[in-house]
Formats: sequence, structure tokens, C-alpha cells
Amino acid sequence: MESVIRVELPQQSYNIAIAPGNLDQLGAECTRLQLGKKVLVVSNPAIFKQYGARAITALEKAGFEVFRCILPAGERYKTLASIQKIYNAALENRLERSSTMVALGGGVIGDMTGFAAATWLRGINFVQVPTTLLSMVDAAIGGKTGVNHPQGKNLIGAFYQPRLVLIDPQVLKTLPVREFRAGMAEVIKYGIIWDAELFAQLERSPRLDQLRYLTQELLSEILTRSCQAKADVVSKDEKEAGLRAILNYGHTIGHAVESLTGYRLVNHGEAVAIGMVAAGEIAVQLQLWDAAAQAQQNALIQKAGLPTQLPKEIEIDAIIDALQTDKKVKAGKVQFILPTQIGAAIVTDQVSSEVVRQVLQSNQ
Repeated sequence: MESVIRVELPQQSYNIAIAPGNLDQLGAECTRLQLGKKVLVVSNPAIFKQYGARAITALEKAGFEVFRCILPAGERYKTLASIQKIYNAALENRLERSSTMVALGGGVIGDMTGFAAATWLRGINFVQVPTTLLSMVDAAIGGKTGVNHPQGKNLIGAFYQPRLVLIDPQVLKTLPVREFRAGMAEVIKYGIIWDAELFAQLERSPRLDQLRYLTQELLSEILTRSCQAKADVVSKDEKEAGLRAILNYGHTIGHAVESLTGYRLVNHGEAVAIGMVAAGEIAVQLQLWDAAAQAQQNALIQKAGLPTQLPKEIEIDAIIDALQTDKKVKAGKVQFILPTQIGAAIVTDQVSSEVVRQVLQSNQ
């Protein structure tokens, strides 16, 4: 079940290494990359309690001097105040240009650690050790780093690639069910926008709502195919000049739902699931894809135990307003990623507010 996927980039290519027990290889992998001796491990309390000691032992065995920075868990702490805490730890422990920040955690920890690494001393080494399904298949790959602004998600950030993404599928055993489902939203996304075979494999699985119902083979396929899809797209378009925007399928409305509920009511994966249902319906309305494909998508989302309807608490007008502050707005027009068939999607700004409103109203 061991696999290595290469993310080929003009400046700094890197590997995504997937293997059971990989957490114990962290020190050896960092040595192989000839990283400097000082390492700052950034994590949250729950993840650090589970896996911090193993990560630190692996690094210390390989001769690294290891420090830690523990930040509170949750999207609402993905702020500049948390970045300041990472900077303080970097200063206190005299991190140098050759030093490394290791993100041990989910997407929030990865995004913040990457942004801190990108901006400390104008850029130091950064290694991703994702511990959630969502971060393994999506957030840890591709170099998007950053924090949220009170007015919107990920508005402050930088493209900054890691030196390595180290994935140990065994850590998923301690992942809460709700977080596992959140990750499945991104996996389904890859099936719809890029990999019809992955979509078909997900359809064949009797259940997708808990890790224990997945065969080892399917989990392996989910990780390698999702990582490969992300690597393929990022290699072709590192800084989202065009193609990479398709990775935001479900995210346009999803991000609005997240920020309007204060990142407390729905998690990222749940918001993306709701956003994919809405985007698929917009595509049906615009006759870009058919109702049968939309039904297949929605059935898969439900099979993964994910929501398909907007929370009642959100006003439709508030979503339409929030879409205007999204990062993907160009020349005042909101960009939507819409599926054309299972395995393919397009980017368009030709979606009227009326169509969006109509779809959202029918989906609440």
C-alpha cells in the first residue's frame, strides 16, 4: 500500500509519500531532504496528544532539535493572532533560514503553518504531516496557505509549497466520524471534476460514511487517486491561473455557508457537499449536465453521510452578498465551477444571481 506521488513544479517539486507507519519515518524523510537541524512542530492539543510524541521521537532519533507550538483547534482560530503565536515560537527558539516547520494536523494547522513558514525570514522549509482525510487528499497538497479574515475565508495567504507531504493512513483510525465524512466530500469532488473511475469505485462501495466500512483497497485507491488528481492539476497550474480553479468545485457557495455560520455550524466538508449539490443543480439549470448525473452525485454525497441542503438559519440574500467577497471573483463576476459530466468540469462566470437564488431557494 506504499506509494509516492510526485508534484512536478517549475520551482520546487516534491513528493507525497503514502504508507502505513509513515509517521515513524518523519525524521528519516527530513534527513533525506537535507533540512536544517531545528524543527518546529505545529499542532493542536488533540492531535498532539495522539501523535506528537511519535513525530518528535522520529525527528529526534534522526538528530533534529525539536520545538513545539500548540494552537487551539478549529477553523475560527485560523487567524493572524494564531500566526503570531507561531512567529513567537520561531523567534523564541531561534529558527533560521535552514530550519523547518512541520504541520502535524488537519487543514487548519496545515494552512497556518504553511503561511507562517512562507513569511518567517521570507520563507523557511515546511513539511506537511496531515492527520485528517480532508487534509490528506486536499488541503496538504498544492501550496495554498493562509488564514481567514472576519469578512471571508482564506482571504489572507500565499502560495507556498511544502518540501514533503507525509501521509500515514493509520492515523485515520482515531479520526472522528464527522471529520472522516468531511474528507469524503473532497474525495467525491475529485471523482466529479477529474476521475470518473474513482467516482465509479465510490459508487460500488456499499457504505462511505465511516472508515470501518471501507476496504483497505478502497482506502488506498481513495488516497492515491485523490492525491494524484490534485498533483496533476497543481502541476499544470500552480497558482490558479486557469485549470486549478476546478478544484474549487462546491467551494464557491460552500465558503459562503462556512463564513456565514461562523465556522461553527457546518465544517468545511459539509459546506462543500452543500455547495456541490447547488453547483450541480446550477449546471442542470444551464443544461451543462443532466439530471441523471446530478442524481448520481447527490446519492454519493448522501451515502457518505453528508448534508445536501442549506442550513435553515442562512438567508439566501446573505449568501449572494457573500459570494461577491469570494477570492474567485474576477471583474466583479463570481466564478462558478460546474460539472459537464462525471469526470469533467468547467469554470464560468456566466451564472446570473437569479439562477443562484432559484437553486438556493429550492435547496433550503
